[in-house]
Amino acid sequence: MATLILSTAGAAVGTALGGPIGSVVGRVLGAAAGAGLDGMLSGSGRHTRFVEGPRLADVAGLSSTEGDPIPRVYGRAKIGGSLIWATRAREVANTTVERAASASKGAGGQKTVRTRYAYFANLAVGLCEGEIAMVRRIWADGREIDQVGITLRVHAGGPDQAPDPLIVAKEGAENAPAYRGLAYVVFENLPLADFGNRVPQFAFEVVRPVNGLYHRIRAVDLIPGAGEFALDPNRVTVDLGLGRTEAANRHQLQRATDVTASLDALQALCPNLRRVAVVATWFGTDLRAGACRVVPKVETRGKRTTPEAWSVAGITRDKADVVSTLPDGTPAYGGTPSDAGLTRLVAELAARGLDVLLYPFVMMDVPADNGLPDPRVPGGTQPPYPWRGRITCDPAPGVSGSPDGTAAAEAQVQGFFANGYRAAVLHYAGLAALWAASGVRIAGFVIGSELVGLTRVQGAAGYPAVQALRSLAADLRGRLGSGVTLVYGADWTEYGAHVRDGGTTIRFPLDDLFADPNIGAVGIDWYPPVTDWRDAPEHADLAVAGDIADRAYLKARVASGEAFDWYYADAAGRAAQDRRPIRDGAYGKPWIFRPKDLIGWWSNPHVERDGGVETRATAWVPKAKPIWLTEVGVPAVDKGTNGPNVFPDPKSAEGAYPPESRALRDELIQLRGLEAVIARFDPEAAGFAEADNPVSPVYGGRMVDPGSIFVWSWDARPFPAFPAVQKVWADTANWRVGHWITGRIEGCDLDLLVLKILAELGFDAPVAVEAAAFLDGYVVDRPLSARAALETLAQVYGLDVSAVAGRLHLRGPRRDRPVVLAEADLVRLSEDKPVLRQVRAEESALPRSVTFGITDSESPDYRRAAAAAIRPVGQRRRETRIEAAIVTRRETGDDLAEAMLDRVIAARDSAVFTVSPRRVELEPGDLLAVPADVPGGTVLRRIDRIDDAPTGRRIEAGGVDPVDPAQH
Repeated sequence: MATLILSTAGAAVGTALGGPIGSVVGRVLGAAAGAGLDGMLSGSGRHTRFVEGPRLADVAGLSSTEGDPIPRVYGRAKIGGSLIWATRAREVANTTVERAASASKGAGGQKTVRTRYAYFANLAVGLCEGEIAMVRRIWADGREIDQVGITLRVHAGGPDQAPDPLIVAKEGAENAPAYRGLAYVVFENLPLADFGNRVPQFAFEVVRPVNGLYHRIRAVDLIPGAGEFALDPNRVTVDLGLGRTEAANRHQLQRATDVTASLDALQALCPNLRRVAVVATWFGTDLRAGACRVVPKVETRGKRTTPEAWSVAGITRDKADVVSTLPDGTPAYGGTPSDAGLTRLVAELAARGLDVLLYPFVMMDVPADNGLPDPRVPGGTQPPYPWRGRITCDPAPGVSGSPDGTAAAEAQVQGFFANGYRAAVLHYAGLAALWAASGVRIAGFVIGSELVGLTRVQGAAGYPAVQALRSLAADLRGRLGSGVTLVYGADWTEYGAHVRDGGTTIRFPLDDLFADPNIGAVGIDWYPPVTDWRDAPEHADLAVAGDIADRAYLKARVASGEAFDWYYADAAGRAAQDRRPIRDGAYGKPWIFRPKDLIGWWSNPHVERDGGVETRATAWVPKAKPIWLTEVGVPAVDKGTNGPNVFPDPKSAEGAYPPESRALRDELIQLRGLEAVIARFDPEAAGFAEADNPVSPVYGGRMVDPGSIFVWSWDARPFPAFPAVQKVWADTANWRVGHWITGRIEGCDLDLLVLKILAELGFDAPVAVEAAAFLDGYVVDRPLSARAALETLAQVYGLDVSAVAGRLHLRGPRRDRPVVLAEADLVRLSEDKPVLRQVRAEESALPRSVTFGITDSESPDYRRAAAAAIRPVGQRRRETRIEAAIVTRRETGDDLAEAMLDRVIAARDSAVFTVSPRRVELEPGDLLAVPADVPGGTVLRRIDRIDDAPTGRRIEAGGVDPVDPAQH
């Protein structure tokens, strides 16, 4: 026998133990999985069991009660604390003497001696079970405190945690506890004046990520590349006049500057981080290569800053170009980072033990209504804020009158390098040389990236942009020496073959650059489509996986599917999923036409073709150099893996959403998409296959260097200040569904959260979890059994939890195709009873509404909120409320409530039937299409319970929501 021991279909009706949970647990669980499984799930073995799941009210304050429970925090949450150690408050008296003036000559006035007292506290506050990643914000009496100027130390609660030095000093080494396994904070000499000379009520934002990505990240791209002082670890102040000032680079209360707070969070959340690519932006002014200037820019001309003024490459603010403005008058971009601040940042990164990759970057500051001729559209004007990959000759290749293939095109391309690009790269090379002379070396340097519109322009002989980049690399090698790896970060559509004339002409434009001895690695900005997912009830990839976030599906699609096995000829073909296979009938080298086939490109000689005939081998030596993925990213939007290369940005003509996306925020697909890419190439990842990332016999390393997969992006503006401080930064709205992992990597992946809770609560039976959901945080606030800790999660996220032969199986809502039963599969046990018995619950038994109490992750203070769904139909009167210790967005909570109510209403239709003993593969949670005398011939039912007998397998099944779960 097997049963859903935590079925979500009826869980919202009645109490937490109502519906199938309460009825099943007493009579089935022991038989389903044995006493051992029952005991581990349920805690005690009493016959009567009362379960109350974790509840998180508005955060309680500081307590010091013996026996206080120690909470467990997953993801991020705001919690109170327990006072675990303190000394007597230190009293400091400040005495002053005041003498009143006297009207009598030579006589002294009255003397007043005034004594004021200040108090300072030493105390330790226990937070939660460790090991945590970090404590970010701290509140005292409901107000966030400025942590700069306060002496405090955070102990993460690791197994080898040492005692705090203050406690050692006060108690002695032999009496000082280390509090191993407990995360706690020590305040040393805390001034109490601001709190009425008493210890305030503290609350803490604790962060402990539970997902499959955070520990995989070894390298990131640090943005914004545009922000005059955003990268400066020293504080810069803006003089507003009339004695008023404001901070230019401090918009949070954790550290002295934004970038310092951001780096602290980065290293805490990504413990295996080793490399940081620092993006520094200059601005392009025109898509026509010959007319484009590449220059540093400032946000405004009149800004006055202290202790130093902005300066880049010897250009001061009064001489610099100014970035364009948006219709509301705000700057379209931040300015180019000041050289002095960049210098300090690189030194700071090096002091933290991180390798630095310097990444000069070009952003196109071409505003709307610019009036500039578009090289690609005769008679048109250039689109606003385009991608740098659009820079090309004028007219562009393929456009009538294009100089492509002539000396004129070569002159235009050379003009781009001469009009500022070469100067920008050499400027940063000069800075790097100065840093090296002072003892701060960089590990790598990106000489350019995604200039595909230039690198595919042909001159009279060859590709002039490639030759210009080779010349630049030679100059950089002379300035930087042999210890700095030089790379060019090619777009994923750019690094390989340039196919023309219907495939009869094939060139490899970048091979001369990649083979150049000055280039140490092949850089690729890796954004190919991974998935081809649709919302339609039937689509091609549904035969492969039941959910877009399925890990195996994502990992396999990194090197299969679109741009590998097949392609779409046009938009109509994409809409119809008319997949055309990628083949090479002439020479059997399909990898030439597969942008996602890194192995094929890396491991084979490259032979060009003319007229469909192979002619000349390029300079590329197979397996000779490693590949660095200089950018890897996925937008946090639904179906983000359908088109990782698109970036939602309303001001830019390039702003778009992935194919088939509904523009809905989706953190999970970002986390799992990045996890899949890294796992494919990381030998340390579970399930790694040698064939996916082979070892080179030339240099002895992997094809893709696992330590040089740079995740785009981490922001120097720390979360949650970015994106909360909207009046300062123009791009805050883009964060919602953009490529930033900042603010998301600290969250929870539901399946890993469930596994972690079970493991930490001592559950050691076999477990399988299939669940796809993201939540910002979860708190187990007191001692609970594994079952009690998971019950709320199962209800809220629709998890079917079954026990089969001692194995626990948890499955969330999914779009799996039903198992179709034939009439021959059904067993008739009696002539006077129907083969399929269907029951419909009364309308009055159904809930009118479902309400979740959640903690709003977007509230600045983690306020409690109610997420609700209502169906005021007919005789429905019941209302269900669940208090959940879940930290998530209000919008997500509403969606979860709607989904739960739909499941409960659908479950009113149940069925009982018996199938042949041969259908041994069926288990609770499976979706069945059962033959029935209804239109269409079948009804959809999900298995709740199976009883095995010699006559067959008796199945109890509930109705399912006819709406696709992916729509919720």
